[in-house]
Amino acid sequence: MTQRKSSSALVLHIKMAALGFMDLGPGEDPPKTLSVTVRHKCSACFKQYKKKEHLIEHMKVSYHSIHEPKCGACKKHCKSLESLREHLTGPLPKANCSRLFVAQGCNICLNIFESPDALNAHKEMCIFSSPAPIGPLRMPSVDSEMENSGLPSVDNTSQGPQVVAMDCEMVGGGSDGSLDLCARVCLIDENEKVIFHSFVQPLIPVTNYRYDITGLTEEHLRDAMPLNQVQEKIQEILYNGEAIWRMRMEGGKARLLVGHDLEHDLDCLRMNYPDHLLRDTAKYRPLMKTNLVSHSLKYLTKTYLGFEIQSGVHDPYEDCVAAMRLYKRMSAQDHQMEGTLTPDLTQYTQIYTKSFDSWKPKQLEKMSPDELFKISRSSYRCWCLDSRKPTES
Repeated sequence: MTQRKSSSALVLHIKMAALGFMDLGPGEDPPKTLSVTVRHKCSACFKQYKKKEHLIEHMKVSYHSIHEPKCGACKKHCKSLESLREHLTGPLPKANCSRLFVAQGCNICLNIFESPDALNAHKEMCIFSSPAPIGPLRMPSVDSEMENSGLPSVDNTSQGPQVVAMDCEMVGGGSDGSLDLCARVCLIDENEKVIFHSFVQPLIPVTNYRYDITGLTEEHLRDAMPLNQVQEKIQEILYNGEAIWRMRMEGGKARLLVGHDLEHDLDCLRMNYPDHLLRDTAKYRPLMKTNLVSHSLKYLTKTYLGFEIQSGVHDPYEDCVAAMRLYKRMSAQDHQMEGTLTPDLTQYTQIYTKSFDSWKPKQLEKMSPDELFKISRSSYRCWCLDSRKPTES
């Protein structure tokens, strides 16, 4: 029995030494039968790999960065806020993180605070109240709205770009009323003040006013502004005196356009606007589902702002405010900067998404997981960069 205990103790000693818990004695080598698997752990999402090259391949395709949503407890990076929410409160949450989040976490912004008192103080600022809807029957005249609230022309290069939010309400055209036609449009500034609001006369006959959703009738569109004039008004606001050729570059005077599913709104308005000037809450990766499918604006507003919209007739002003608040919340995040910013989005994409291509395989093999994460870059442009000057780093 004594000999068996001694053998067990020796095996335990060797195992612990092999794992780094104690030193082997002089001349002692781990037995060949003892196999210790070395795991290579991603510093961002904590996935583990048997081979270093597998970790490197993971880092190349995951695009981890400091801009990803991150757990305030364990510091795990997640692809989206929805992924972070599942990590904290999902069916199989991380136990330690979940316990801390239940006691000191905010269900809106998903941040974890130092104490319950700090959390209570934060919630008073984090949860928004619902905006008062304009309502289709109380819409002011377009001319007076533009005269009193129109944005001044401003050079944005020294103070960051101006931002405008837009939303359209659609009625139906075509034989079955399924063709979306813009019948109402609203634009607001960063202070949630209306700068343009008008009914729109569609180019083809309306066959379904979708009254239950839009609240619109034939009477509302009888003297509505023609679509071409609406286009001119919106372009005047967005272009901000900028030449069309310069709008393809960042750093000019043209305004950022915020909204939800902006591609659809612009298509119904028969307008184009440069992609790098669009801030779409339906396509911004941190706000998307875990499988990168868009959430509805109604869901995003309730989940990440704390108030309800679209509970009855849809109001474009209400949707503009929701999109603007989501944008401002996302752009206000204070992320440590990585590398040097470039004013051109094309250069940004090339530099930030091809960060591993500039390193040789042998160099990557020698890097630690933390070093690999340090050179990793996002595949999307974080909105926090909008508030920074191109020269900041």
